[in-house]
Parts: sequence; structure tokens; C-alpha cells
Amino acid sequence: MKPKKRNFVIGVVFVILALGLFTLRREQSAGNSGFDQNGKVGMVTEEKGRKKTKGKGTESTGQNGVENVEEGQLSSQKKERVIVEDTDYDAIDNTLYSWWFKRNDNHEKSGCQDDFDIAEFDAHYTVPVSEKKIYITFDCGYENGYTADILDTLKEEQVPAAFFVTQTYIRDNIDLVKRMKEEGHLVCNHTVTHPTMPSKSVEEQKKELLTCEQYMKEATGYDMDLFFRPPKGEYSKRTLQMAKDLDYTTVFWSMAYLDYDVNNQPSGEHVVEHFKKYYHPGAIPLMHNVSVANRDALSRVLKNLKKEGYGFGTLYELKE
Repeated sequence: MKPKKRNFVIGVVFVILALGLFTLRREQSAGNSGFDQNGKVGMVTEEKGRKKTKGKGTESTGQNGVENVEEGQLSSQKKERVIVEDTDYDAIDNTLYSWWFKRNDNHEKSGCQDDFDIAEFDAHYTVPVSEKKIYITFDCGYENGYTADILDTLKEEQVPAAFFVTQTYIRDNIDLVKRMKEEGHLVCNHTVTHPTMPSKSVEEQKKELLTCEQYMKEATGYDMDLFFRPPKGEYSKRTLQMAKDLDYTTVFWSMAYLDYDVNNQPSGEHVVEHFKKYYHPGAIPLMHNVSVANRDALSRVLKNLKKEGYGFGTLYELKE
């Protein structure tokens, strides 16, 4: 082969190889779009809105070590959202109930109101597991200067939590809410105005949930995790059905103590001893972010639970 012709052929082969390598790299890059900037797998959520599909969003599992989410939990978060719109709410009892539970100091599941089975409405006060796992939750109506410290402790102990927030909390604390999501926690719905839900019409109740979640997306860029905690623990069968129809899981609690009154706080030692006495498998403790006692005791509480062999799960296990 003449030198000029041979050089031409070599040049053509080189161009073909270069194009092939470029295409391969683009395909690999597209395939890694579910990873965050640190190469860690992100959690992809996809929701279906009212007769239309919302866009997909990608969220990091966080950088605080709270990223060992089980495959089943990821699958639950990927499920398509289904909203039911044809329920006859007039046919559903609207009797007002206030959540109560009966403490058990044998480290067994707490008792609770038994007027009807809340599980029929996808409502829970414990996670049905026999293993040693606890599900930390906080209610956030306003900020009292302790949430950043609480997040620091959760990060240090590598423990996930669920924060039930009102719209005003999101509005006034956007950076904190973003941090919750960025560090692998759940941000859940505690309504817009914190009302007694059964006193509202069904449309007003739906608006309380949908407006809060829409504001969350607009203000932070993150989707709200579809878990609902009724304000003041007040609910009815109709309220629970309404939340279920919006694809929310309602979450009550099996452990609680007086921590929401900032002018009547327990001691940090009281919080530590309360957890020591009443922890149990599948427990969902109710804590409030405004409590200095919770801020001061949280590290010891989590360390003590770990010494007892407990791990910490996320509420997405309720959706499996």
C-alpha cells in the first residue's frame, strides 16, 4: 500500500475509534445520572398528581452516613402515587378522636385506642417489626434554636429521623428543611395551619395537606415525603380516609412525654430515663424540636439505644 493511502486509512480508523469511545462515555454518564456528586446512589421518587404525572426528582441519600437505605425502602419510594377521587366521604364517620396510648414498661408494644383499627386507613403508631428497631420522629411547628443541634447529633450518630413540618416552619426555616433532606432525613406533612382536622370540610383538609406539600416543593426543590401526622393527634375515620386517598400514610406514636411546652420543660435526665423505660421494637417516639431537653438528651438517648442492640429505621418501611 502506498504511504499516502496507508496514512489516510490509519486516519479514518482513528476517527472511528475516537467517535466510538466518545459515544460509550456519554452512555456511561447517562447511566450514572442517579448518583450524586460523591458517587453515592440517589433516591429517585416519582409521584402521580391529580390525573397527571409530576416530574421526577432525584434526592441524595445524604452525607452523614444515613445512606444505608434497604433496597425495599428504595422500591417503596419509587412507587407511583395514586390519588383516589371518588370516595363518598358523607358515608364515613367523622367522630372526633384524640390519639392516646398506654405505656408498657416491659419493652413491649404500647397499647392504644381500640375504638377501631386505624391500620384499615393506612395509619400506624408503631412499625410492625419484631427486630430491635426504633423510628425517631420530630414535630416542627416553629423554630426555637435547637434543630441545628439536633441535626448535628443525628449526623454524628448516623441516625435517620422524620420531621413533620408545617408550611410556616418551611417558610421560616428553608435552609434547615433543605439540610434535613440533604442529610438523609424525611420531611413529612404536619399541615399548613395546624388545625383540628375533623372540624374542617374534606376539601379544606385536602388543601391543608396539598398546599403544604406543594409549598415544600416550590420553596426547597424537594418533594415532601408522603407521611402525615394529624395536628394535636386529633382525627376521625373520615380524616384518615382523606389522607389515605391522597396516598399519605398517617403516623401517630407509641412513646411521648411533655416536651412541647417551652415554659415547662423536663430535664434532660428525665428524657434519657423515659427512653430507657419505654423503648420497644417498632417504637415511634414523638419528640418536639422546640425542646431544650430533647436537644440536651438526644445523644445519650441514641447511644443508650445502640447499647441495647437497637438500630434505627425509616418510616418508608410502612409502605413496603
